[in-house]
Amino acid sequence: MKRRDFVGLSGLAAGALFLPSLPSLGGTPIDPSRLLEGIDPAVKKRMADAALNAAKAAGATYADVRIGRYLNQSIFTREKQVQNIASGESFGAGVRVLANGTWGFAATNSVSEAGLAKAAQLAVAIAKANAKVQKEKVVLAPQKGFGEVTWKTPIQQNAFEVPVAQKVELLLAANAKATDNGASFVNSSLFQINEQKYFASTDGSYIDQDVHRIWPTFSVTAIDRATGKFRSRDALSAPMGLGYEYLAPKAADKIPGAAGTGLIGYRNSYDILEDVTLAAKQVKQKLTAKSVTPGKYDLVLDPNHLGLTIHESVGHPTELDRVLGYEANYAGTSFATLEWKAKKIPYGSKLVNIVADKLQPGSLGAVGYDDEGVKTKQWNIIKEGELVDYQKTRDQAHIVGQNESDGCCYADSWDSVQFQRMPNVSLQPGKAKLSVDDMVRGVDKGIYIAGRGSYSIDQQRYNFQFGGQVFYAIEKGKITEMIEDVAYQANTQEFWNSCAAICDESDYRLFGSFNDGKGQPSQSSAVSHGSATTRFNGVNVINTARKIG
Repeated sequence: MKRRDFVGLSGLAAGALFLPSLPSLGGTPIDPSRLLEGIDPAVKKRMADAALNAAKAAGATYADVRIGRYLNQSIFTREKQVQNIASGESFGAGVRVLANGTWGFAATNSVSEAGLAKAAQLAVAIAKANAKVQKEKVVLAPQKGFGEVTWKTPIQQNAFEVPVAQKVELLLAANAKATDNGASFVNSSLFQINEQKYFASTDGSYIDQDVHRIWPTFSVTAIDRATGKFRSRDALSAPMGLGYEYLAPKAADKIPGAAGTGLIGYRNSYDILEDVTLAAKQVKQKLTAKSVTPGKYDLVLDPNHLGLTIHESVGHPTELDRVLGYEANYAGTSFATLEWKAKKIPYGSKLVNIVADKLQPGSLGAVGYDDEGVKTKQWNIIKEGELVDYQKTRDQAHIVGQNESDGCCYADSWDSVQFQRMPNVSLQPGKAKLSVDDMVRGVDKGIYIAGRGSYSIDQQRYNFQFGGQVFYAIEKGKITEMIEDVAYQANTQEFWNSCAAICDESDYRLFGSFNDGKGQPSQSSAVSHGSATTRFNGVNVINTARKIG
C-alpha cells in the first residue's frame, strides 16, 4: 500500500484492525473496539473462584488461576510503502495446581465458570499422574494473600488508542528522513503489546493488572554501487514499558554521547526522526571507515550496547534454574554455580554493582505482582564485584536456603505455564561525578561502541564475543574517526573484572530486549537493562572482516 492510498484511511482506529466477532466471556462475540475496555474484575473473580474451588475439591493443596487477554499490534514499512499491519487478540485462562506435592497445569479458551472449573479438574488429574514419577515434592515459599488489588503501567497515552494512520505517518516520515539524507534503503517498524492479566490464588490474592510495552525501530542501509559494498545501522531506541508518549520526544530526555560521535542517547522519550537522520549519515561514513587493527583496547561502551552484554553475561547466568541445570535451552546452563558462588570468586571489579528488579518505571519488566501473585521488589545480584544472589521463584527459594520468592515468575500467554524469567538486571551508575567526555579523556588507546550488534556466547554463559552498530577510535583522550569490523572477545569473569570506570547517574538509561526466548517449549518475555556509559580496560578486539588462514 502506497502512502497516498493509506492516508485516505486516516479515520482508521487501532481496534478496527482486530479480527471481527472475537469471543468474550462464555464465547459471546464482542465488538473489536471494546477490546481495550477490559473485563469487570467482579466477573473475573467469580470465574477464578469457580476454578479454585474445583481444584480444592479435586484434591489440590494449592491452586492459582490466570485469566488473560493479550493484544498486540505490529506495523512494518519500507521507504514509501506500508508493508504489513498485523493485529491480534488472544483470550483464555490457565490453571496451575499442586496435588500430591506435584505441579499440574491446564488451559482453556472457554472462559466461563464451567470452563475454568473443568480446566482445574484436569490440572489436578495431571498433577496426580505426575506425582507417580516425581522424586521430590514441590516446596513453595510462603506467600500472603493481598486481597483485591490492581496495578497499571503508568502510561500517559494508550498506543492502541492512537489511529493507525498517525503511527504510519510517523514511520513514513522517518523513512523519508533517511532517504533524504542519502540512505539507499530503510525499513521501520512499531511494536505494541497490552497484557490484561487477572491472577487469583488459594493464598487469597485477586490481582488485576494492565501492562503496556512499545518498541519503535528501524534499519538504514547505504550502498556503494560502484563496489557493491553496503553498510547498515539499526535504531538506537530501547523498547520500553510506556505508552505512545514515548514517541513524543522531550529535550530533557536526550543524553549526548561522546564528543565527535554525534550520538544521542534517550531516556524516557525517543526522537525517531533525529535518530534516523543521524543513522543515514553514519551508514555513509561506514562505507569508507577504516577497518580496525586487532589488539587490546580500552572499551567505552554506551548503554544501548552494554545492555545486551549485561543480558547475556549476567542476566541469564544468574537465573537459578540455569544454575541448577533445570534449564538449558537457548545457550545452555551457567558457570555461576552454587559451588562457584560459595568460593566467593570475584564476578567483577569492586565498581560492579548489579541489581535485579521488577519496579523501575518505564522498564519492560515493571509490574506490581508476578504471575505467582508475589509483590515485586529490587534485590542485589552482584555487590562490589561479588555474586551475592540469584533470581528465584516460589518453588526455588528453599533450594538456596531462602523463604521468599523474588517475584520473577512469568508466562507469555494464558495457555503457557509460568516459570522463572529474568527481571530487569541493571548495572548501577558510578557514585562520583563522571561524564562520557571525562571518561574518554582518560583513554589512551580505545574504542567507543554504541548499539547492539551480533553476539555469541558459549553453553555456560562464560566465553563470548560481541559486536555493535557504530565504532569510533579513541586516541590520547579524543575521538578521532569512525572505524569498522569491530568485535570484542572475553570471558564473563575477565570482562567484568576489567571494569575500570562508570559514568554517574546523569548518563543512566535503559536498553531492552522485547522478545527474550527461554524454555522448552519456548516462551518470550521482555526485559530491560539499565546502565551508564562504562569503561573496560585491556579487552581483546578482533577484526571481523579478516579471513583466517
